[in-house]
Amino acid sequence: MPLTIKRDRFFWTIALQTFVVNFFLGGFGPAQPLLRADQHTSLAVAGLHGTAMGIASIFCGLSIPRMTHRFGRAQTGWIGLIIFSFGLLALAFVQPIQLTILAAFVASFGCSTVINSFVVSLNSHYGELAPVAVGQANGISSAGYVVGTTTIGTIAQTAPHFWRMGLILILPLALYLYFFRRDRTVESHTPSTDGPQGGRLSIAFWITWAGFVATISTEFATAFWAAALVRDRTDATAAISTIAIIALGVGMAIGRFFGGRLMHRLAADTQLQIVLGIQALGFFGLWLSHNLAISLLMLLINGLGISMQFALTSLRLINQSEGRPELAIGTSSLAAGLAIAGAPFLLGVLGDNYGISRAYLMVPVLILIASLIVKLVPAHVPQADLDRFEI
Repeated sequence: MPLTIKRDRFFWTIALQTFVVNFFLGGFGPAQPLLRADQHTSLAVAGLHGTAMGIASIFCGLSIPRMTHRFGRAQTGWIGLIIFSFGLLALAFVQPIQLTILAAFVASFGCSTVINSFVVSLNSHYGELAPVAVGQANGISSAGYVVGTTTIGTIAQTAPHFWRMGLILILPLALYLYFFRRDRTVESHTPSTDGPQGGRLSIAFWITWAGFVATISTEFATAFWAAALVRDRTDATAAISTIAIIALGVGMAIGRFFGGRLMHRLAADTQLQIVLGIQALGFFGLWLSHNLAISLLMLLINGLGISMQFALTSLRLINQSEGRPELAIGTSSLAAGLAIAGAPFLLGVLGDNYGISRAYLMVPVLILIASLIVKLVPAHVPQADLDRFEI
């Protein structure tokens, strides 16, 4: 199975859509301390932005089959980009926390729509090589994450009152994609008469699904509150601690580009156990550190550990779905929504009551749960499927 694909105009258009929405994810997550300072809220209340984003992902998971059926894959992706852009504009300009939470919901719904559509669009375009395309597009989206974090962090340090304006700097790229890269020759979509995949899923699948929730929870808990932990432990300013989160995105990008190639001869479960171990190492190094440079290195190691977890846990879900991959991916969207909604908020509540440092101990607990589930419910992913995830 070849490990490369032809990156044509279609690929770059889809990949740059994910770059746009990941700019938001990279910039907004670590900007939580800045938003909280603007609005004078508690950790728990600030965490409601993450809860809104998670609920939006759940709504998207429930609506994306209907949207795709009604409008087609390509058109659904553009609809998502439009919704995302309006949510991002609102988030940049509205002030009351009720409205910023609503804006986060709208932006995240559009973001999730783009991401879901990009997966099915690349799958349709590349066929059996779709996993390669998805992996490479994920690497590009990680670059968007890093650029978003860098942009917001730099503005916060040099002109802190204008950090929100950094969020909308990505909109010109969204407009360029819509008006100059959108394929206007696509045939009109006719809804299929076939229904979506359905049926009862096994106990093994749902246990594996719980492990998926745990891994996504660790990712978003880290992305949302690592800046607050760095600030608490190193006495760094909010702006500097936000810039430090760049290391998390860099680690994720490196892991997505090179991790699979280095470990492709290992079984999927073994790969997942290794990256969970890497994440645990990075976590404890970060949690124990009181030095900004060491914290930066530990965040990079965290990113390396997080980078491959989505792909590997998705493969495990598909393996446990008894030949119903679309149904498996649909339930993974609901799992991601629950994780995004619950983990940052729960960590915020714990942070208000016990301090952010103690609250962060929920992350290794989730890593341990995910690792135990991999051990107790193994998945035998074919080597060919693993190879197709290589970059």
